[in-house]
Amino acid sequence: MQGLMQDFPLTIPHLFSRAETLFGDKQIVTALPTGVTRTTYAEWAERTRRLGGVLDTLGISADGRVATFSWNTQRHLELYFAAPCTGRVLHTLNLRLFPEQVTYIVNHAEDEVIFVDKTVAGLLWPLLSTFTTVRHIVVVNDGGPFDTSEVPEGMEVHDYEALLAEASPVQWPAIDDENRAASMCYTSGTTGNPKGVVYSHRSTVLHTMAAMFADSVGICEADRILPVVPMFHANAWGLAHAGVASGADLIMPGPDLSPPSLAKLIEEERVTVAAGVPTIWMGVLPELAGRDTSALRIIPCGGSAVPKALSEGFREQVGLPILQAWGMTETSPVATVSKIKSTLADLPEEKLADLRATQGLPVLGVEIRVVDQATGEPVKRDGIDRGELQAAGPWIARTYYNDERSDESFTADGWLRTGDVATIDAEGYVRLVDRTKDVVKSGGEWISSVELENEIMAHPKVAEAAVIGVAHPKWQERPLACVVVKPGEELTRDEVLEFLEPRVAKWWLPDDVVFIDEVPKTSVGKFSKKDLRDRFKDHVLPTA
Repeated sequence: MQGLMQDFPLTIPHLFSRAETLFGDKQIVTALPTGVTRTTYAEWAERTRRLGGVLDTLGISADGRVATFSWNTQRHLELYFAAPCTGRVLHTLNLRLFPEQVTYIVNHAEDEVIFVDKTVAGLLWPLLSTFTTVRHIVVVNDGGPFDTSEVPEGMEVHDYEALLAEASPVQWPAIDDENRAASMCYTSGTTGNPKGVVYSHRSTVLHTMAAMFADSVGICEADRILPVVPMFHANAWGLAHAGVASGADLIMPGPDLSPPSLAKLIEEERVTVAAGVPTIWMGVLPELAGRDTSALRIIPCGGSAVPKALSEGFREQVGLPILQAWGMTETSPVATVSKIKSTLADLPEEKLADLRATQGLPVLGVEIRVVDQATGEPVKRDGIDRGELQAAGPWIARTYYNDERSDESFTADGWLRTGDVATIDAEGYVRLVDRTKDVVKSGGEWISSVELENEIMAHPKVAEAAVIGVAHPKWQERPLACVVVKPGEELTRDEVLEFLEPRVAKWWLPDDVVFIDEVPKTSVGKFSKKDLRDRFKDHVLPTA
């Protein structure tokens, strides 16, 4: 017997029409070098429909890739919807990738047009001659000084606002296939070329709903959302789509992501949801001292494990601990969220802080398993046994776009191999303990670089810390702690080791501590262990 429900496709135009028809008076605020701009969803929707007409005028093919090289702004949000609502594919380009990676991605995706903010046009212009399929460059004037008048032969350069002024609003074509590609995003490519992940209309709508679940981030109409996480990184964690679908106000930070600027936006715009990676919040926390942050209700954080000391620092100063979540480009990205079960709410505060420092419980719709890498069997749900974290679900990638490396990242039964080493406890809480490529293997035993980093960063004089494995003649590898000291403070190797001694197993203690000016970051703000391994590959550990 079959159900008798309508076969209603899950498509992005449905999210758009909700904002257009139900929430036309809600706001999109954008901070630009030229000042703060404000528009309503009604005005944004009319401009987005005009942009759909622009894509027709430019002759972008029916499923053509529409690339963006842009900050988080209202106009980027117009592109977020105009491309998929016309049946085309949005392709967000990471502003922070190496030039050769940008060239690879543009050509691999076969982008036909790139919309570029003038403030970052200087990064893109030297690469234009390396692009093989791009025919149009559309410049979004956000106050940048770069001269964008010259492009290689065979390309045309356009002004965004001039194109919109000449275009008429269009009706969206019917999108009957909910599995049609809606957008694509490439991984950050820390090893080898980045890999392309293609999101469907269906996966995007379902992920949007997940971001609105009360036991997830709980995005709702009353929110004022500050997505510090870039729109070019994993769909801005779904906040752009969820904000539009729910009718929440969106506060777009533009190109200035400095801690003082973000703290000012949080206070002056009465932000309720502010989302970013740990390195962002490390800088913002001291800037919030003395500010009115009473509107904040939740601070989602992901991209890498959140140090317990950072989360508790926010709880002490702002009254809210950081809400840790986990996901990847391949998971759209929200897969787990660290909400405390009501049955655990009466635990001692220290245990609650430990729970908040986990990656949390899988969101409804996502299946999680942790398996032994040698046997492929699930590990014990005891919070101790470790294995590779794997994921499956309706917004989890099943393969990479046109990439022969796909088989390495997906199991025979279709689960995503995340590359994260994790534990899972009896309550279902997932805790990341390392990346498979970052774990320190000493004498055949694993040492978690993430756990060591979190303990080091609990030291009041430490700003940042990263732990890597370096060669050892007897133990194969031993941990090296790379530490950034807070401005105005002094710290010694022995002080770091003495601080760690009661906190970790003795054989986990780093064999050495080096002090550096800053921990290098990847294009999405994570610690770049690869750069540190290259820098310290010849480091000689002291002998006992």
